[in-house]
Amino acid sequence: MAVCCDLEVDVNGEETFMVDKKIIASYCGRLSKLSGKPTGSARNLKVIFNDFPGGAESFELMSRFCYNNGRTAITPSNISFLHSAAQFMEMNNSVSGTHNLLEETGKSLKEMNYWTWSELLITTKKCQDLLPFPNSTGILEKCVDSLIGRITTSGEPSPCPSTSSPDSSGVRLSCDTRSTESLKNSFSRATWWFEDLLVLSTNLVGMVFKSMVSQKFDHVIISRFLFYYQKSKCYTGTSDEKRKVVEIVIDMLYILDWNSVSFKSLFGILRVALNCNIRKCSRTKLESMIGSQMDQATLDNLLIPSPYGMNYLYNVNLVLRFLKAFLHGGISQVFPIQLRKVASLMDFYIAEVAPDPCLKPSKFLALAMALPDCARESYDGIYRATDMYLEVHTGLSKEEKMKICCTLNYEKLSTEACIHLSRNKNFPSKCAVQALMSQQVKLKSLLKATGKTKCYIDSSSGVSETGSKGKKNETSKQIVLYAGKLDLPTDNDKLRAHLQGMQWRVTELERVCMKMQAPMTKIMKSRVSNHRTSRSLPRLCS
Repeated sequence: MAVCCDLEVDVNGEETFMVDKKIIASYCGRLSKLSGKPTGSARNLKVIFNDFPGGAESFELMSRFCYNNGRTAITPSNISFLHSAAQFMEMNNSVSGTHNLLEETGKSLKEMNYWTWSELLITTKKCQDLLPFPNSTGILEKCVDSLIGRITTSGEPSPCPSTSSPDSSGVRLSCDTRSTESLKNSFSRATWWFEDLLVLSTNLVGMVFKSMVSQKFDHVIISRFLFYYQKSKCYTGTSDEKRKVVEIVIDMLYILDWNSVSFKSLFGILRVALNCNIRKCSRTKLESMIGSQMDQATLDNLLIPSPYGMNYLYNVNLVLRFLKAFLHGGISQVFPIQLRKVASLMDFYIAEVAPDPCLKPSKFLALAMALPDCARESYDGIYRATDMYLEVHTGLSKEEKMKICCTLNYEKLSTEACIHLSRNKNFPSKCAVQALMSQQVKLKSLLKATGKTKCYIDSSSGVSETGSKGKKNETSKQIVLYAGKLDLPTDNDKLRAHLQGMQWRVTELERVCMKMQAPMTKIMKSRVSNHRTSRSLPRLCS
């Protein structure tokens, strides 16, 4: 049969083909419609396709099917192109009868469940080139579903017989060794596919991920794969490719259960994200995930250098955003132990950034006041950080110093910290007055508690021994020594000396209370013993 080339086909601007119009039109409904229209000229017909799926390679495969009388070898490596071309060119029963490409590829796709893992990967990888074209996602969705089904149900594609039998070596392993090996094998069975799916593009990974989530796939395994994918792609990609990968991975991690996402790996992707200038929405998502698990952070995690062009040493604004995310649900949504861990971490962080001469007072205040007062049982850490900040920033005005000192809760300062503050020339004298007032409140509370204890001991004098009475009287005299009226001196020069005297009195009073604990314990034991003895005596007969 003579073959003529009376049809010129421009495929996506990639390549031009000269084909026989009659042969191609006999299998392709789209060209059959075009060839049936009058051209008004004897010249060859020219057709331009701008969105042919698979481009020139796909059109060539389709043309071979037509020239071979509707017969061609359909393999996993070409089925995606052939099937998409058949859909695009309307190669169905209405045109070519039983010999149509769409039917042939449909039969092959129905056998996808019997394909090997490598054949599935080949077809899926070929489908990536078809994503920009319309009507090309059908076969891709089938490939993705088949891949996930194989991952979920089949385990390792080709397990080694020696590893499947724990006794194959002839030596019976101990229970501990078997347990360790079992964990390793379990992890291997769950992650064997990581390396194979690295061939997928970022768009296709997103499709695979969404399908996994919809099928209730383990979020821990999904998050591990996403981190593995990000590290592998960012190791060799360009800056734009890295940015795109990081954004997609962050967006997908954000959908998962955050408790299943590795906190250490989040900081790893953060370091990459800070250098890639990712979208603001992706950055916010990452900061929210990190902030929600702030109690797991370490000081090294938070010591992130400031962005380029900033004067201060560390990225304080980023840490403040972490804290905002940590408290996003309100203080009632945070466990007290988590709150205390974050407060302790922030005390160390503030002490680390305080010596920075470029750190503004507003930023120092924001860090010190980011957490509520109930987060800290002691303010000694904040005091030490404030001391370092005032020592470095000597040019602050009195008003600025007072604002900074407002972050201190003097009632939660230890005796040692108050003594140090009373001698500290970096702090305004008003701070020493406030420290003195708080210590007086402590002293009065101790005196009140000691007075109640003294009354209790007096009521138990019938049980106490003579020696205990002597000690009690001696203690009572000591208590009276500290029970005098506490007057604040008005002279600022005498203030610090008076404060030191107050600290000595508090220390002595604490020592007295410690001495009272011994007789108090003996009295309580004696009462409990007498109570038990009276209950154990038998009832006398009348």
